Amino acid sequence: KSSWEWRASQVSHWRSLSSLKSGKNDIDLLSMTVGLKNYGSFFDRQGAGITGPVKLKGFNGGEKDLSSQQWTYQIGLKGEHLQFYTGENPATAPWTSGADLPKNQPMIWYKNTFDAPDGNDPIALNLSGLGKGIAWVNGQSIGRYWPTYIAPASGCTDSCDYRGGYSSGKCQRNCGQPSQELYHIPRSWVQPTGNVLVLFEEVGGDPTQISFMTRTVKTVCSHVSETHLPPVDLWHVIAKSGSEGTKPKPELRLHCPSSGQVISSIKFASFGTPKGKCGSFIHGRCKTNTAVSIVEQACIGQQSCSVEVSTDKFGDPC
Repeated sequence: KSSWEWRASQVSHWRSLSSLKSGKNDIDLLSMTVGLKNYGSFFDRQGAGITGPVKLKGFNGGEKDLSSQQWTYQIGLKGEHLQFYTGENPATAPWTSGADLPKNQPMIWYKNTFDAPDGNDPIALNLSGLGKGIAWVNGQSIGRYWPTYIAPASGCTDSCDYRGGYSSGKCQRNCGQPSQELYHIPRSWVQPTGNVLVLFEEVGGDPTQISFMTRTVKTVCSHVSETHLPPVDLWHVIAKSGSEGTKPKPELRLHCPSSGQVISSIKFASFGTPKGKCGSFIHGRCKTNTAVSIVEQACIGQQSCSVEVSTDKFGDPC
């Protein structure tokens, strides 16, 4: 059971102002940049922030254009300056706790504490209940989140071919799905107990839907072709090699990420023209009968293994 705390900044968008006073009036505008254009012609000229005119309407003499007035510009938020993201300094960040947690409210800070999940498996934070913002764990930023950014519902295909001219519509997948829901938290940032999670939610969401997950890697895959380059750590051998016959060849490499894990079985191995993807590989027209035994001999019982990918090693598949 968790008890959330929050601190909010109320932001209003006015279409009319009725509280103007005689003399000098101040107008404060808060602007958020929701992504930047990163390709296409003249994308560097695309504006961000308040790029259009600012006008006051409703005066007897018509509207008043404030665009040419002297404006001042300030970046960041007060909460950033006061380091709300550390979860400390209750005097400068008067967190409010209680059962009546504000939900679906923009421009609000949330804080909670949690204990580390058992084990040593990688930790992920599921933020599918939130809108858009930034997350910190123990004062360390794990980056921006935006699970409400949904991919178009159509345009995905089962086949993928990048050949030919560039098109942003090529090889689309996960249509209709959020851009991202799970966010990695390095184990080195997490203490056994008393960890602090701080969120700055920009558009509104429900923090009670946040959950922690661990991922245990049970299956690893590798797909390497004879036309691939050798591993990068062997390139110095290529640079020193004096003849074509002694140059390193591509390698299939497998590695169990967690300490104490070893490769226990080989579910599929094929040298030739296999098809499919991790978890659903099938043999192609050409294949050798020795692939499974060769990979088993090199990998079973090991945390890491490598096998040269060549006809010298596996034989001619066709």
